Amino acid sequence: MENQEYSVGLDIGTTKIVAIVGRRNAHGKIEILGVGKAKSLGVHKGIVNNISQTINSIKAAVSEAQSSAGVPIRKVTVGIAGKHIRSLQHSDYIMREHPDKFITDDDIEALKDQVKKLVMLPGEEIIHVLPQEYKVDSEGEIQEPIGMHGSRLEAKFHVVVGQMGSIRNIARCVREAGLEMEALTLEPLASSEAVLTKEEKEAGVAIVDIGGGTTDIAIFKDSIIRHTCVIPYGGGIITEDIKEGCSIIEKHAEQLKVKFGSAVPELEKDSTYVTIPGLHGRPDKEISLKTLAQIINARVEEILDLVNTELKAYGAFDQKKKLIAGIVLTGGGSNLKHLRQLANYTTGFDSRIGFANEYVANDKNQYLKGPEFATSIGLLMESLKIRDKKSNLPEEEIIVEEPKAKVQNDTVAAADNEANNAPVQTEQPMYLPPSEIESPTAKRLAKPTFGQSLMEKVKKFFEEVE
Repeated sequence: MENQEYSVGLDIGTTKIVAIVGRRNAHGKIEILGVGKAKSLGVHKGIVNNISQTINSIKAAVSEAQSSAGVPIRKVTVGIAGKHIRSLQHSDYIMREHPDKFITDDDIEALKDQVKKLVMLPGEEIIHVLPQEYKVDSEGEIQEPIGMHGSRLEAKFHVVVGQMGSIRNIARCVREAGLEMEALTLEPLASSEAVLTKEEKEAGVAIVDIGGGTTDIAIFKDSIIRHTCVIPYGGGIITEDIKEGCSIIEKHAEQLKVKFGSAVPELEKDSTYVTIPGLHGRPDKEISLKTLAQIINARVEEILDLVNTELKAYGAFDQKKKLIAGIVLTGGGSNLKHLRQLANYTTGFDSRIGFANEYVANDKNQYLKGPEFATSIGLLMESLKIRDKKSNLPEEEIIVEEPKAKVQNDTVAAADNEANNAPVQTEQPMYLPPSEIESPTAKRLAKPTFGQSLMEKVKKFFEEVE
């Protein structure tokens, strides 16, 4: 099987690292070829804090995925989250040089490139520039301006920003695990691809992905991304609360949460107890399930209050911005019993649990049905989209040029730009096989995604360091 036939999503989470290998079948659904899962060591609240442990965890997950799929894994699409992620709204415009010609992809890219030049806080980097709506001259609320005529092209953007240091650490871990990063994607956007429907995105919906270290939020309205954020609390802090509140070890606290935990104490009986084995000959400990639920409830309510704050920041309670489809809870933390009922009460919106197997064709044993696989399947879907774009390039448009001449031209251009203190503009083949060098026509047809553009910057950084 050739590498082009399949894709890989790699979810580097706080509690687990998951690698999923898959391809698209004849009916457009995803056929899973293999899954690898390993305990995540070296990641705290979505941020890598131990390089060597994270590399080993990635290797373990990828090795298991390779064995089950029977194919080698070289390129992966990776998710990014963490408390360093923030977003902002920004409007910008360009004056077109040739207003007599209709608007093309090049004009859109020129406008996005201008937004990417925004001055961020020290150490920050723009990850995604997501257009929301366009305005051509005096005509506003345009969703697709390509093909229209006008001299002034304006747009509102949702800009996602993250710490460059965290991005470099993820890139280094993936690279030293023997892999190539195909793209970098914000995790709540990946999760939304796996669990949300087109109707929900149009009606207005908030996806709340409760992971081990963070809770990621993405809000859609009129099929447009409106708001994203990362709350630095997840299922891990609930386990920590149980550990401290019941004076037990972390392993037993996690088992209590998964098997007997509830988000609503009123639904638990006072007379129901669970026995925890004592340590090294010490007596067993009995814990009331109602007491356990009270500990869990306090932390879950805090997380949901923060979710409510983000909903209010977006304006979800205004009539025009109202989320008709409510909330979709996903991630491993959404497995908590009675969480949906508490979310309904706390936020005032109807909610459902988002399962990740809607687009999966061969999940007969329902292994991937759990919401904890939403992000990894979403990353796989993003990787498949990249492969689809690459395979849809017309072959007659791809012209191979001489590699040496191209390298020399890039070197000269780099030297000139450095002398003029200007940013270096080099051509990188994004969608063509490594053996081919893209022509200007192919470059126009195969524009890189924002995640891939960011990865090129990261690669360049490492090359300079080395």
